[in-house]
Order: sequence, then C-alpha cells, then structure tokens
Amino acid sequence: MSRPLIGISGRRWPTSALGTNVPTAFMSGIEFDLHFTDYPRSVSLAGGLPVELTRDADPYEMVAHLDGLVLTGGADVEPERYGQEPDPDLGAIEPDRDAWEISLLAAARAKGIPVLAICRGLQLVNVVFGGTLRQHVELEEGAGHPQWEVDGHEATHRVNLVEGTLTAEMFPGDIGVNSLHHQVVDEVGEGLVVSAKATDGVVEGLETPDGSIVAVQWHPELLKKPDPTFQWLVRAAVEHRVSE
Repeated sequence: MSRPLIGISGRRWPTSALGTNVPTAFMSGIEFDLHFTDYPRSVSLAGGLPVELTRDADPYEMVAHLDGLVLTGGADVEPERYGQEPDPDLGAIEPDRDAWEISLLAAARAKGIPVLAICRGLQLVNVVFGGTLRQHVELEEGAGHPQWEVDGHEATHRVNLVEGTLTAEMFPGDIGVNSLHHQVVDEVGEGLVVSAKATDGVVEGLETPDGSIVAVQWHPELLKKPDPTFQWLVRAAVEHRVSE
C-alpha cells in the first residue's frame, strides 16, 4: 500500500513581505504561499506523504484526494467569527485564510479523514465548534504562554494530559511543550473534549469523541521527531483508507 497522502494548510502573503529578496517587478499584486518545512518533514518521518495545499483549487475537490489533513499555526482567527470585537492586543488576522481552512475542515469532516490541528488550528477548530477565544495573554500570566524569545525547539512549560482521551494515549501523564501563542481557548466548543491543560488550567488540547480530530496548542512539529501526534495522524489515515 502506498503511503497515505496528508494535506497541509499554509499562509499566503504579498511578495512585499520579502523585501529586497525579490525584484521590484514582483512587488505589485503578486503573492506567495508560505509553508514551514517542519510540518511536511514531520509528516514524512511519521510515514505519510505530505502535500502542501493551495487556495487555488476547490477545498472539497482537493480533500477528496487526501487521507489526512494538518491545519497549521499562524495568524489570529478573526474575532467576528466568535462574536467578539477586536482586542487592542489582537495580532495579525487573515480572514481569507480563516474561510479557506474552515472549508478544508468541513471537507475533511464530510469525508471522515483524520485532522491534526496545531496552535492556530486548535483555535480555529474551537471556533468552528461554537467556542470562543481569549484574544491575548501576557507572558507574566499563568504558565507564561507567549514565549516568542525562546527557541521553539525547546519546552517552556508542562502540560497535563487528561486521562481517558486519545491524546493521553499518545503521551505520558505530563509533557514539556513549547509555547508560541498569545491567544488561548476561552469557552470550549460544543462537542469537543478537553484532552490537555497547562499547569495554569489553560486548554492545550482538544479532540472529538469519535477520534477524528486531534488538536494541540503547542507546536509538535518543532519538537522531537517522529512526534506522536503526527504518528497518530498517519496511522488514522491508513485506517481510514482501508475502511473505505
């Protein structure tokens, strides 16, 4: 059997963000897709075949070819999507990306393929299920979540796994994780199960009862490889393919 095909979402920026690294001729009205390489590398090391997705195709048509999906980290989710006004400390938002990834998630759920949602991905899943977000936390609050100045390959705080959850089966009772977010889950979306919490009680993991979605607030692609969450995704993708 061929390796399962795992789709990975990404960002889309104007080429002006690259500054002097591109000629002036490419500065006006031209965009580029941004994919951090640790995501496909983690998929590959877990046994999957990674493919970086584009917005220039129908999400349902793309997902029809996939065996699994990764929703990656990035910009803040637009507060309007969970009924709030923007906080003064809200970071960059990318509404077009919100809409695109919501469609990818809907397509994945319709097909029944497993989804691994990371950082922003967890927050987006929570919003899709009717939950809300706390738009900003400071470094000195709680466990100290936005550790922007620390190497992302390093663990900065501990997370406790909730017994009986799928995520807890992947890890021991507590683990060290990185912390590359300034937003956290506030109200948990309807039907989602909390699978992990930081020592200050902040939600660090969510999943669906049927085990089709696993979401983590940390960035596992930057930690030791192969990572258990990516290994789960690939196994679940194989199982789904066999069951079709």
